[in-house]
Amino acid sequence: MASITADRKRLNAFLKGFKKTAHRDLRLTLVCAMTTGLAVIAQAFLVARILNGLIFHDLPFSAVLPEFALLSGVVVVRAVAAWATDLFSFSAAATVMRALRGHLVEQVERIGPVGMADLKTGETVTAIADGVRAIEPYYSRYIPATVMAGLLPLAIFLVVLPLDWISAIIFVVTAPLIPVFMILIGEGAEKLNQRQWGRLQRMSGHLLDAVQGLATLKAFNAVKRMTGEVARVADAYRRDTMAVLRVAFLSSLVLEFFATVSIALVAVLVGFRLMWGQMDYFQGLFILLLAPEFYLPLRAMGTAYHARMEAVGAAEGIVALQDVPELAEPGGAEALADPARIEVTFENVSLSFADERRALREVSFTVSAGEAVALVGPSGAGKSSLLNLLLGFVQPTDGRVLINGAALCDLDIKAWRGLVGYVAQRPRVFVGTLAANIAPGEAEPDRERMRAAIAQADLADVVARLPDGLDARIGEGGAGLSGGEAHRLALARAFYRNAPVIVLDEPTAHLDAESEARVQAAITRLLPGRTALMVAHRPATIAQASRVVRLEAGRLAVTAEGDDSARDDDSARDDVDEEVSS
Repeated sequence: MASITADRKRLNAFLKGFKKTAHRDLRLTLVCAMTTGLAVIAQAFLVARILNGLIFHDLPFSAVLPEFALLSGVVVVRAVAAWATDLFSFSAAATVMRALRGHLVEQVERIGPVGMADLKTGETVTAIADGVRAIEPYYSRYIPATVMAGLLPLAIFLVVLPLDWISAIIFVVTAPLIPVFMILIGEGAEKLNQRQWGRLQRMSGHLLDAVQGLATLKAFNAVKRMTGEVARVADAYRRDTMAVLRVAFLSSLVLEFFATVSIALVAVLVGFRLMWGQMDYFQGLFILLLAPEFYLPLRAMGTAYHARMEAVGAAEGIVALQDVPELAEPGGAEALADPARIEVTFENVSLSFADERRALREVSFTVSAGEAVALVGPSGAGKSSLLNLLLGFVQPTDGRVLINGAALCDLDIKAWRGLVGYVAQRPRVFVGTLAANIAPGEAEPDRERMRAAIAQADLADVVARLPDGLDARIGEGGAGLSGGEAHRLALARAFYRNAPVIVLDEPTAHLDAESEARVQAAITRLLPGRTALMVAHRPATIAQASRVVRLEAGRLAVTAEGDDSARDDDSARDDVDEEVSS
């Protein structure tokens, strides 16, 4: 129970923590809510005065015309204030959502690609996309409703108390019943809501797995089984959703019942005293008009309370993302000296993960400026881990990565990545134009520089084939491009960036002989004059390197110098040939 309470406090603190990002709009919401409350009291007062004058004092309509005009103005003020309350509350919610999305993007960046790879994609996407949208009603509905529930009943009580202490006592006694029952019912509803969001995240994961693995499922005739699994999860989500709705309807019924009974109690007692002559008509009508307005904000808060519960359920997935270890290198503020020529040193680097996996163990070697080093070794030897360290995707557990003698942890990490051209084993192609994929992040890329990069990467035939050339749209995952074309597109990015450091992660993996030859030819044009570190399994890639570094079980095994140690270099290449043939 203590842990559940602590979790709830943490979720509430997380939601409230973003209020400061929209403090202006929330303050305006408070002002508009106070204006609405004053207008409600003024409206009831004027209606009671007008009817009392017309019915009991036989005043002509012209006598109450000024009050009627004032009533019209108050009605307009109330409507405008209510509209402004909604406007500023939704504006506050939009501001918070923008801040929350920015916070999540920064959190994902701090976690880094290595940390994100261990998370379930479907659940993560649901938390970031649907979770943020589900939090919006907390700021647009729940907070304004809470403000109104705190201000308007208090103002009405202070107005009614000097007029009729009996009605004021009824207000005081019955008003707490609504929030008390709202909280009691909400305890169960909150658990159901959190379970519902957990089901939604799991369902998203199942759907994503089914879509991404459709070819495999079809090949193994497993579509029916996966469809059944998705259907079972969806049905469980449906049942949880209906359970939440049942509780929501039950709570609304209870709140409406207590509010109606309370209003009826005030009306009965006012009616009897009017009949007995213990209260005049104006006083009784004024109190009767205020009674529904007294309970209305409390009932509205009861309805909005479910928005809060949904937000708490959605926040659980977002807060879980906060607990993921931040593996990416945050860097510092130091500028890199002589960025035109880069020397990279791995100094006693070790890398371990939270699950006690040891990826690297005291690895030390240097890649001189302008040198191309090939990393070879069996799968899991730590080759990709070295690339991740160099790119700042993960921080070393021990040791340092030095760039021109400066520790990577002290350098501006974004500026450093701007000096690196990266080609992954499976290049990521984004939905968008070909130009946007070659120069990601640039609103107005240099077309001449881009055409030169395309020629260097041997991608000109692809541009000529596409109907709109550089403005042709590429589908998700590189739809419309072959594997070799996607690799050459990634090389075009590196050529366009013209970075002094090149990082290649098995750039010819999964390619046929013809595609491999074209990619290797482009790499030959890319490497001269640049510092390069590349993971390699193919002999043709090894041949591009001036030195080979072999890793085994996370340790440095063999370092072979090109022309100076031809025998060791040949031995390393023979090892690679054996790996490829096996």
